Amino acid sequence: MTMAPPNQLLLVLVIFLSIFSLSSLPTSAIIPKANVSLPIPSSQLVEKLCNSKAIENRRFCLKALSTPEVIAAKHTTQLGTLIMKLGTANAKATLNVYNEIIKKPGSPQALNALNCCVEAYKYAILSFEMVSSELVEDPQTANYDVAVIGSEIANCEKELINAKVQAPRLLAGNRFMKYYVSMGYEITSTLELENQNEY
Repeated sequence: MTMAPPNQLLLVLVIFLSIFSLSSLPTSAIIPKANVSLPIPSSQLVEKLCNSKAIENRRFCLKALSTPEVIAAKHTTQLGTLIMKLGTANAKATLNVYNEIIKKPGSPQALNALNCCVEAYKYAILSFEMVSSELVEDPQTANYDVAVIGSEIANCEKELINAKVQAPRLLAGNRFMKYYVSMGYEITSTLELENQNEY
């Protein structure tokens, strides 16, 4: 059995998640497009962020942050706010997938795992929205809040594995969520440093 090239797999994931995304934002804001033949324009802010060590997937970061609105961001706080919006949109789209799958009959253990993930994603949505307002006033708290989203998603993944829930769309949603968390964590860390340097 031969494995499909990574680009084809990504395209399939993008199509799957695009179809099931009910978000008001365009799907390209949630999941980067699979077309990689053209160079992606990016700003120095985006380049600096995506090249940092904390970023789990540099390519995803550059693609997710290649929208005109993001490229036009003039400072770290503005970029941070846009990342939180993208994280929120991704969390909402993934939550929709969880809510759809939860309606299908499954084992009690699977249902518990799915419910745990639904709660994790509700928490993620609220946290990303809250972090947007904390970016200017309290980047240290924002940084902590983003980190907690990461642990909630990790717990969700653990529950899915323990319950033997086989759902590629959920795993892809969780993976993308982790990428947004790493981007959010890095941008809030940068803001925290900038804040300290002002005093």
